[in-house]
Amino acid sequence: MEVNGYKIEPGADLTGADLTGADLTGADLTGADLPGADLTGANLKNADLSYSDLSGANLSNANLSNADLSGANLTNATLSNADLSGANLFRANLIGANLIGANLTLANLKNADLSRADLTDANLDSVYLEGARLRGAKIEYGERRIKKSDSNSRWRYDEATDQHVHYSRWDTDDFGRTVETNEFGVQRRIDD
Repeated sequence: MEVNGYKIEPGADLTGADLTGADLTGADLTGADLPGADLTGANLKNADLSYSDLSGANLSNANLSNADLSGANLTNATLSNADLSGANLFRANLIGANLIGANLTLANLKNADLSRADLTDANLDSVYLEGARLRGAKIEYGERRIKKSDSNSRWRYDEATDQHVHYSRWDTDDFGRTVETNEFGVQRRIDD
């Protein structure tokens, strides 16, 4: 497959490539080199980007729904307003990534590193965060800041490592209250 003069294939060298708005639905870019690439508004739905290097890439407004980004390097990548719903980000490196306003509904972030990532106004409904690292991550919703020290925080940290999330899902119950569900399915009410 060729898009905008670039050969789209596993292991491709697409360093700094301009793929703005490209339709890469279902593309196989396993292990591809895409550092600094511009994928603004690109459609990468169901694409395989596992173990690819997307460090510093611009994926703003990109559709990455159900994409496989397991083991991908997304260090300092821009994913603002990107759709990552259902995406597999298992063990992905998202250190310093910009995820402002991103949709991470049902995304798998197990063992991902989100240290210093900006998740301001990101949709984290039913996201799977077991073992994820969030040290220094910015997580804000409107006026409410969620911090490690916040006693009503929706985030719980492993006391031994001071960085891993135990509770990974929250929902609204039948009465409009926020409830937190841990990895064992036990729910508790969150008082906002």
